[in-house]
Amino acid sequence: MKKRLLYIFGLALLMAGCSQEESLEVERCGNCDIAGNFSNNGIAGDGSFTGAGENYNEIVENPFILTEEETTSTFSIDADGASFSNTRRFLNNNELPPVDAIRTEELVNYFNYDYEAPAGAHPIALNGEVSSCPWAPAHRLVRIGIKGREIPESELAPSNMVLLIDVSGSMSSEDKLPLLKESFKLFVDELSGEDRLAIVTYAGQAGLLLPSTPGSEKAAIKSAIDKLGAGGSTAGAQGILTAYEIAQEYFIQGGNNRVIVGTDGDFNVGPSSQEELVSLIEEKRGLGIFLTVLGVGTGNLNDAVLEQIANNGNGAYEYIDNLEQAKKVFIYEFGKFYTVAKDVKVQVDFNPSVVHSYRLIGYENRLLENDDFEDDQKDAGEIGAGQSITALYEIIPATVGGTLNVPTFSIDFRYKLPDGDVSSLLNLEVADNGFVFSQASENMRFAASVASFGLLLRDSAYKGETSYQKIRQWASAAVGFDPFGFRQEFLQLVNKADNL
Repeated sequence: MKKRLLYIFGLALLMAGCSQEESLEVERCGNCDIAGNFSNNGIAGDGSFTGAGENYNEIVENPFILTEEETTSTFSIDADGASFSNTRRFLNNNELPPVDAIRTEELVNYFNYDYEAPAGAHPIALNGEVSSCPWAPAHRLVRIGIKGREIPESELAPSNMVLLIDVSGSMSSEDKLPLLKESFKLFVDELSGEDRLAIVTYAGQAGLLLPSTPGSEKAAIKSAIDKLGAGGSTAGAQGILTAYEIAQEYFIQGGNNRVIVGTDGDFNVGPSSQEELVSLIEEKRGLGIFLTVLGVGTGNLNDAVLEQIANNGNGAYEYIDNLEQAKKVFIYEFGKFYTVAKDVKVQVDFNPSVVHSYRLIGYENRLLENDDFEDDQKDAGEIGAGQSITALYEIIPATVGGTLNVPTFSIDFRYKLPDGDVSSLLNLEVADNGFVFSQASENMRFAASVASFGLLLRDSAYKGETSYQKIRQWASAAVGFDPFGFRQEFLQLVNKADNL
């Protein structure tokens, strides 16, 4: 994608702490016109720039594929939830998000689903179903569900964690470093005495703020967090190298080894392009150290780089827009920091005599070649303890009004254990019982509602006969499983989008 330099009045507001000589290199400016000027859509009521200057990778939606031309579809799972909380940030600021900020699969997978946990030897359990498609009733909708093994707190492996915290000048605003500091304190409270935590900071250069410290020394760890302050430029690559060095030094064999990055992604010193940073993180992928990327902030969020670093580094990407989201990441879904299966791939084989065409909803940057499915060298997504992953296919039956009778499609899965190099194969058979959408499970109805919300926000060519009113109706009938109130919050966001 052609890159351009964005020189505009007020750049210092977006890059607090950066010198006037520094420039911001962007691949996509969320709410800018082609000349790089701020559009009205990027200016909030308080005058802040909440879309302009942010960097998102372009998303070209998956088309319908004729089954007679290609019977097989292969993709990597995506455990990220950043796109949903980032979308929420825009809507709560009375703005519609830039279209490329909306990754539909991440909207769907922000939510947990009431899937049955694995009971056998495998660390993941599979489920699925078929119903009519709510936004295109003549089509069928296929839901594929994966659930990671739940690990009781008393059985969690000891952790070797390294916090890698961006303290550059662009992190000074309240929704960046101050929010991260309060968030990380929540995380410290969850650590056991067998866990270890180090803190690496980076601005113009990387430094070790806190050596690897037992999780029982919570006061000392929180005191170090309190000392964090923002200032200077951003040497992200050097920080990554330092964090992985510390993680390797204190590596726990058979334990949970992870680097957690907190940043707005505004790298501008040393290797800083998306390609350079992805290449760097790929080199570290084989060390047995997992990665969590936490994005924060408004105005210069480099979502493109952060999402790709996580995708290519055995990691997950979350966006923290408020302290309640921090509680979701660090308390309610603490198990996600413990990978139970890695390199999880899905391959679906469709029967052309029954399926005219199919479309994978979302996962555009997670598509794999069919040959990649059996290639154990090919990286794919991870799933954490107790985490659920959902994927949806929209199907056009070969006959009008037809259902997908057996044999219609088979679904194969491959995964590796967290410390394994060889994948295991699982298979799922899903029957189509001819259900209309109202007869589908609550899991299906809510996941489809969120997917439809993403399609409508994107003004997708595939949005069909949907509306915010219909989405609200579908979702409000599927909020029975809502332990932390996130589904109810979704209904409120639908209302906000409708009003915009």
